[in-house]
Amino acid sequence: MNYRSKRLNGDTITPISIFHRLKGTKKFLLESSGAHDQKGRFSFIGVNPYKEIIGSKKNSTVINLTTGEEETIEQLPLEVVKEHTPNIDLPLPYAFYGGAIGYIGYDTIRQYEYIGEKLEDEIEMPDVHMMFYQDVIVFDHMKQKVTLLTMDLNGDREESILEERLVEMEEEIWTHEKPLKEEELHVSFQPSIQKSRFLEMVETAKRHIVEGDIFQVVLSQRMKASFEADPFTFYRKLRVANPSPYMYFIDFNDYIVLGASPESLIKTTGKEVITNPIAGTRPRGATEQEDAQLATELLADEKELAEHKMLVDLSRNDLGRVCEISSITIPKYMAIERYQHVMHIVSEVHGTLTDNYTGLDALISALPAGTVSGAPKIRAMQIINDLEDKKRGVYAGAVGYININGDLDLALAIRTMVIKGNNAYVQAGAGIVYDSDPESEYLETLNKARALLEVSKHDITH
Repeated sequence: MNYRSKRLNGDTITPISIFHRLKGTKKFLLESSGAHDQKGRFSFIGVNPYKEIIGSKKNSTVINLTTGEEETIEQLPLEVVKEHTPNIDLPLPYAFYGGAIGYIGYDTIRQYEYIGEKLEDEIEMPDVHMMFYQDVIVFDHMKQKVTLLTMDLNGDREESILEERLVEMEEEIWTHEKPLKEEELHVSFQPSIQKSRFLEMVETAKRHIVEGDIFQVVLSQRMKASFEADPFTFYRKLRVANPSPYMYFIDFNDYIVLGASPESLIKTTGKEVITNPIAGTRPRGATEQEDAQLATELLADEKELAEHKMLVDLSRNDLGRVCEISSITIPKYMAIERYQHVMHIVSEVHGTLTDNYTGLDALISALPAGTVSGAPKIRAMQIINDLEDKKRGVYAGAVGYININGDLDLALAIRTMVIKGNNAYVQAGAGIVYDSDPESEYLETLNKARALLEVSKHDITH
């Protein structure tokens, strides 16, 4: 497979300026905080995908964006994505150098497990939407270098076309000056359900717990706002206010998905799989001493620890379906990780895929994360389906990439906003256990949403 690359000095440009200058449609930007560790070292930018796969239920549409040809087939969307992943390894030192970018929604699980009748689809988005790219820009923050990559994944590019595309990309970066917008954002979000209804949902969930149906369930609510601001300006403010391990801005043309997620749903490198359950939260302290005290309190909170241990067990079970049982380890267990505004208890569960499973199989096994569903997972999802009145969509699913060699890295879709038409949607949940206080759980959903909305001049009205 032919590809070409070119390295540029990146000391006078940024991923934001590169993204803003690139011409074309269906652009994406993937970033991570922590510019000098391996996770935060690289940012990835792309434009003009050559293929799209869009699917819901058991129907999938494959669109060749070069010719405009469409093919609709009766096949599970993730199976189609698997078939269209080239499985080509290139001698490049980047985790992503071409392939699929997009999301796998929470409701994709309906294709594999029965969790109840389908709910109202308020936003009207497919369960799976992946766009395939063969032109990618990699920004190396550590070395202050930019690498332009272009390849022939679609089978229709001669070497001369690849060389021309490199020239075009470089010209856009250096010559296509566009002033970045600076504006105050005035966005007022309203919950989609009444507070009294959410409190009832919590009480119902607690009855299920007392009756022994479940140990925990995560109930969520959606906030909606009229949105006429520039979405990329919102993202720029978000990445400064709430830097996170997974930051993304993906323009699908019909809608935009942007976010700053702290949590990985699944990551695979070759046959190695990692998932990192996060549960247990405290705000950051104003001083080092207060910060240390809050961390000590968090690790002594029996309720937080019990919830975290339950989620680690869920992750082990998820990986156990696709990995060698003897390979499953927990190299990081209940460690404190600090972010800009909060600290979390974090663990890492590792495993090695058996010969007959791929990274996408690991994704299917892990979807959705226990942190957004509950335990036992299937029964918890059935209760969610009974109590929530709308399809979750992107929220609680996954956002990220599938590299052309089959490796993938997908964030849990929390602290994520969907913008469609003139509306923006944010969703947040709270983990309900037997002694949950309904009022506190309601406020937790609002506080989690505020982590995303604090860049706006307005707040949630409730």
